[in-house]
Amino acid sequence: MAAKSKPKEAARTYDAEQSLADILDVATAEFADKGLAGARIDKIAARTRTSKRMIYYHFESKEQLYRVVLENAYSRIRKIEAELHLEDLAPEDALRKLVAFTFDYQADNEQFIRLVMNENMYRGEFLARSAVIQQLNVPAIDAVRKVYQRGVAAKLFRRGIDPVDLHMSISALCFFNVANRYTFSLIFKRDFAAAAAQRERRDNVVEMIVRYVRR
Repeated sequence: MAAKSKPKEAARTYDAEQSLADILDVATAEFADKGLAGARIDKIAARTRTSKRMIYYHFESKEQLYRVVLENAYSRIRKIEAELHLEDLAPEDALRKLVAFTFDYQADNEQFIRLVMNENMYRGEFLARSAVIQQLNVPAIDAVRKVYQRGVAAKLFRRGIDPVDLHMSISALCFFNVANRYTFSLIFKRDFAAAAAQRERRDNVVEMIVRYVRR
């Protein structure tokens, strides 16, 4: 009897959506670590088991890939912010939740901080080219404005604070915690990345912002 032929392996189909997600995930790490100038498309291709040609199929250039990485990074944090339901909380509780979320998100997403730091090296050149990112930041300021205005209306918060300035103050305190944790740890011989240190710093940042806006 003739030997039975082995069943043919199912043809492997190309999953464009998954390929794109893999490229963006690896590219995010590469750009966060090395910046736009130092990032290598061939390294991204190797780590995603694809080719430079396939990456350029999805993205016209390294600069476009970098811009899309930035857009994804900002989209992620703005999407979660929109799910905080701050309108369901009293003004001070809402402000505390927003500040705590910002602190936690940035502490847990160092890649986001490094991407923002890199983009500042380019003086915001690629953010300026992205209508997506500019639109994403509108709801973020609106959320701060609504919480603040509710607090003013309830005679809990003092008048005269610019919501953009308040947003900047929140961002600055949370951002610095990640951007300078290594230098501060070395200079002051303390582990600022330790869980206990992070909890204490988080509580301090929340309290500073709340006391700043209180009447």
